[in-house]
Amino acid sequence: MSNRKTVERVIAPPETHWVGDGFRVHNFFPHAIDEQRMSPFYLLDYNSRHYFPPSDKPPGVGPHPHRGFETVTFAFKGKVAHHDSRGNAGVIGEGDVQWMTAGSGILHKEYHEADFARQGGDFHMIQLWVNLPAKDKMTEPKYQAIENREFGKFKLEGDLGFVEVVAGAFNGVKGPATSFSPVEIYIAHVKSGAKLDFSLAPNYNTGIVNLEGSLRINDSDNVPVDNFVLFANDGSDFTVEALADSKYFILSGEPLNEPIASRGPFVMSTEEEIRQAMRDYGTGKFGHLE
Repeated sequence: MSNRKTVERVIAPPETHWVGDGFRVHNFFPHAIDEQRMSPFYLLDYNSRHYFPPSDKPPGVGPHPHRGFETVTFAFKGKVAHHDSRGNAGVIGEGDVQWMTAGSGILHKEYHEADFARQGGDFHMIQLWVNLPAKDKMTEPKYQAIENREFGKFKLEGDLGFVEVVAGAFNGVKGPATSFSPVEIYIAHVKSGAKLDFSLAPNYNTGIVNLEGSLRINDSDNVPVDNFVLFANDGSDFTVEALADSKYFILSGEPLNEPIASRGPFVMSTEEEIRQAMRDYGTGKFGHLE
């Protein structure tokens, strides 16, 4: 491969922490990777597969604010219900994606869907924060509720699996999500022995979360389950081989190359913008949510 994108690091899942009482996550970035290194993606909380026992009170996280970025929730196992301060509500079903543009500000809460909580079961999720360009940080909040049937799907030859395209395009198959800066997000479901070639812009920040199974990158780097692959910005092309039946999550995006000021649920460009977000939240400008 003449223009190979090489592996910079394979990162084992960091120690878990809890978001509320419903999300047991490994924070790959900005904890294990610098906050600018995966721009335009700012945060990746990975809820590796975890069994929750039956509960009459759905676990989750209560009302909290967001401003300046987008939260993208991927439900691989389990279901998540949500409400916000603008009267929106819904359920992210298994296999679906919710793409929320917080923009100028919103209050949000999310928790296990009631029937799922009562039954209990495996819970497997990713929440990704996509930073907004400075010019778009105060855009009007909105949602993209994307059901699995809407994903673009590229089928592999020989019944070896398929690639779901959430954003961007893979081998001519486009995804339904729209974004404020160029991003590519795919989910590959493949059988043992399946080998896929990917080509992504050299300057794009690119990573893989191995959700299930075992992978080998570029015929050399082995990736155990729940590990994150960080690629160098040195080429465009790489291969992923499944050493067992596997599922993996690919994200790649054009870096914003803009300053970041962050504090808790606010991701802005300057410290003054952070202070303004805190004032606006404190004075009720984000609305009300019980």
